[in-house]
Amino acid sequence: MNELAEVKRRLSAIERAPAPVNTFDRYPAVEWAAQGRPVVGGNIWSSVSIASATGLTFDRVECKFITDFLSPGKREAEVRLAAFRHTGRGEREIVSASGVLNLTGMTERRIGSVVMRWVHGIPYGWDYADDTTIYTIELQHRYKVGPEPYDPDAHTVDVFAFYKGSNKDAPSTGGGLEMPNNANYETMVLPKNRPNVSGGWVTIPRIVGEQELYGSYSLSAMQYCVGLPAERIPEASAKGWAWIRNSGGSWGRDPDITEPYFSV
Repeated sequence: MNELAEVKRRLSAIERAPAPVNTFDRYPAVEWAAQGRPVVGGNIWSSVSIASATGLTFDRVECKFITDFLSPGKREAEVRLAAFRHTGRGEREIVSASGVLNLTGMTERRIGSVVMRWVHGIPYGWDYADDTTIYTIELQHRYKVGPEPYDPDAHTVDVFAFYKGSNKDAPSTGGGLEMPNNANYETMVLPKNRPNVSGGWVTIPRIVGEQELYGSYSLSAMQYCVGLPAERIPEASAKGWAWIRNSGGSWGRDPDITEPYFSV
C-alpha cells in the first residue's frame, strides 16, 4: 500500500508540474556594440564570442552579430561558427565548423547585421556521463583583406599654431594668444613676453578613431545564440545559412576543421 501511495503521489506531482514555456536553448547576450578586432596570431581564426552548448537539446543553432568599419577591398572579414570540446585540463579541440562566410562591408560606412543558422554536427548524446567535458559554439573571424597599414602622411596634417607644453602654465597676462604689439595679427611673430608659448608647425591627426586610423574592422560578440528545432529554422545546414543586411557577403570555402585557430 505504501508503494502504491508513493506511485500515486509521483503521478499527481507530474500532472501538476507546469508546462515549459519553451524548449529553446538560450545563451545570454555578451556584447552589443561592435568592437575593433585587430589581426590575432598571424591572422588565424580567433573567437569573438563563446556560447556554452553542453546539453544542447537541438542540433540546429541560430546566432546574430553586428559589424562595423568593413570596407570593400580594404577591410574584409571571414567568419564562421565552430564547435569545440573542452576538457577539465583547460584544453579544447575543434569538433565541427560551418563554411566560411565572406563579409565585405559597403562603399559607405554601415552598421551591418548578420544572422547565421547552422547544424553544429556534434554527435547527439555527447559525453553526458563525463562531468568534466563541456562543449562550446564559438563565432570566429579573421581578415580576408586588410587591415590597412597605418600611413602617417595620409592620416595627419600640419597646421601653423601657437603651442605650449602641457605641463607649462599659460602666460598670466592675457593668455598665450594675446598680442598687444600685433593687435591685427598682421604677422605671425610671437612676442618675447609670452613665456612658455612657441609658434610653428604642429602635426595633428586628420581622422579621429582607432578603426579609421589603424584600419581595423569591428565585429560584435553574438547578440544571442539559441538552439531551435528543424521546423523553426529549416534552412540550417552543415555548411550554414546566413542573412546579411548592410554589408556585401558571400559563401567561400567549405567547412574545414584543419585550419589553424587561436587555441588559448
